Amino acid sequence: MAGRIKTKKSKIKMSISEQIFMVIVYTVLILFTLAALYPFVNVIAVSFSSSRAVGAGEVVLWPIEFNVDAYRQLLLDGQIFASMKNTVVLTVVGTFLNVFATTLAAYALSKRRLRGRKIFVGMIVFTMLFSGGMIPNFILIKSLHLMDTFSGLWLMGLISTYNMIVMKTSFESVPESLCEAASIDGANEPTILLKVVVPVSKAVIATMVLFYAVGWWNAYFNPMLYLSSTNKFPMMVKLKQMLDTAKMIEVSAGEGLVDSTFIAAETYKAASILVVTLPIVLVYPFLQKYFVKGAMIGSIKG
Repeated sequence: MAGRIKTKKSKIKMSISEQIFMVIVYTVLILFTLAALYPFVNVIAVSFSSSRAVGAGEVVLWPIEFNVDAYRQLLLDGQIFASMKNTVVLTVVGTFLNVFATTLAAYALSKRRLRGRKIFVGMIVFTMLFSGGMIPNFILIKSLHLMDTFSGLWLMGLISTYNMIVMKTSFESVPESLCEAASIDGANEPTILLKVVVPVSKAVIATMVLFYAVGWWNAYFNPMLYLSSTNKFPMMVKLKQMLDTAKMIEVSAGEGLVDSTFIAAETYKAASILVVTLPIVLVYPFLQKYFVKGAMIGSIKG
C-alpha cells in the first residue's frame, strides 16, 4: 500500500511594508464598519430605553431602563400598520411596473439593428441632465386626473434612466449568437426576451428589483405632493405626521400642559424607524448575492 504523500501549500511571505499596509487597511475597514454600525445600534438602544434616560442623554450603545412602551404605542395606534399596507401595495405593484417597463426599453435599445437607436439613447440620457421640474410634473399629473391616486405615482416613477442604461448594457453582453439561434428555431422577439435574455440576466434584474423596491419603500416627497387622502398615505408620510404629533406632545409635557408620562419623541422615532426598516432589511439578504454581480455586469461593458 502506497504511503500517503503529505503536501504543504506554499505561502508567499509578505514583506514588512506589505504587512504594515495590510494592518492599515484592516484598521481603516474596522473603523468604517464601526462608524456604519454605531447609528443603527444607537437607534435600537434608544427605542428600548425609557423617556427619562433618552432625555438625559444616557443612552449610547445599550438600552437604559429597558421597556417596550414605544412599540406598544405603535401597536395600539395602528396607523403605522395601515400605512404599511399602502406602502406594500405601492412597492410591489410599482416595482413590477418598473422592472417590466425597464426591461422592455433596455431590450429594445440593446439591439444595434434598431433604427434611430443612438437618437433614442441620446434623448433618454438627456433627461438625466435636464428635466421639466416639479411644477410641470404637478400640472401634468393634475391634467391627467391622476391626483390622489397610486397610478399617478407609478406613472411618475415608471422608469429610472440610470437603471435602464445599466440593464441595457447588461443585455448587450448577452451573446448575439444565442438570440440568432432562437430566432432560427422560430422564436419571436418576446420569446427571445423571456426564454433567452431574461434567464441569463437574473443578476441585473434582481439588482433592479432591489433598487426600485427600496426607492418605493422609502418614498416620501412624491406621495406627500400628489396624495391628499390620509388613508392612502404610505409609511414615510404617516411616520412624519406621527413624529410631529409626538413632538408636540413632548413640548406640551415640558410646559406642563399635559401629563408628563409620555413617550419621548426620540424614543418613538427610533421605534418607528426600526419598524419601517425591518421589512426591507429582511428582503435584502435574499437579493444581496445578485447585487454586486448585477451592478458590475451592467457598468463594465460599454
